[in-house]
Amino acid sequence: MLSKMLSPVLRVLPALALMTGLSTAAASAETAEGYWQGVQKAGVLRCGAAVAPPYVMRDPASGEYSGFFADLCREFADALKVKAEFVDTSWDNIVAGLQAGKWDLSLALNRTPARAMAVQFSIPAMEYQISLAYNKENPKVPSGATSVADVDKKDVTLAVMSGTAQDKAITAAIKNATILRLPGNDETRLALVSRRADILVDASDTNQLFTQSNPEWAVALNPTPALAKQGVAFGMPHRLSAADVEVLNIFLEEKVATGHVDELIRKAVDEVLKSAQ
Repeated sequence: MLSKMLSPVLRVLPALALMTGLSTAAASAETAEGYWQGVQKAGVLRCGAAVAPPYVMRDPASGEYSGFFADLCREFADALKVKAEFVDTSWDNIVAGLQAGKWDLSLALNRTPARAMAVQFSIPAMEYQISLAYNKENPKVPSGATSVADVDKKDVTLAVMSGTAQDKAITAAIKNATILRLPGNDETRLALVSRRADILVDASDTNQLFTQSNPEWAVALNPTPALAKQGVAFGMPHRLSAADVEVLNIFLEEKVATGHVDELIRKAVDEVLKSAQ
């Protein structure tokens, strides 16, 4: 008799436990703090910045950062109502530093599967491809060259910034030529100007700026088939929730859709060309 009386109660207990569990989870979800709320509490949005004009530039005298990704970082900081702080880094360390928590965002990262296993990406701010810049009088570069294979010769040296997406792409494509990996933007251009390297491997828009600044001798080739075509985005820590990622995506989506990113790119390009005069 007692067991019959208890059986309805016993049947209710799992349901009550489930409801209690759901209530606890809901309360926890309501009080859980998102990543950007933590940034707001700190009052600073830390942006990992490796130089690559026109994406990210740094004035050697003042230390001030410019370029359209630096501008977007400041604007996102404004949206969060915090201050933007730039952390100087290299392309070799820009992913590792983000993983280690040294900054909150990495600027101007190419979206690649290998990087996506280490960090999260925002939607792209722009599309990217790699070009080859060279001296049009250089006999090592065939006048009718259209592909990477056309310049993949044993006596050809290609300069590239170490650790960049273009480094990874050209390394996978080259079988015979020599790859000269250098730490920064200035070093790779100096290698081409001094003829230490025959070809400069870089983003097509960056190489376009270089050839526009040196029209008397420099030309650029967008190889066919394309060496790489990727989106350029913000990198975020892997632990961010989907809701946190969406915050940055919504911010960036509007900037792209309204043409504001295009305006920032034009401003950065003008700055680079002006400094080259």
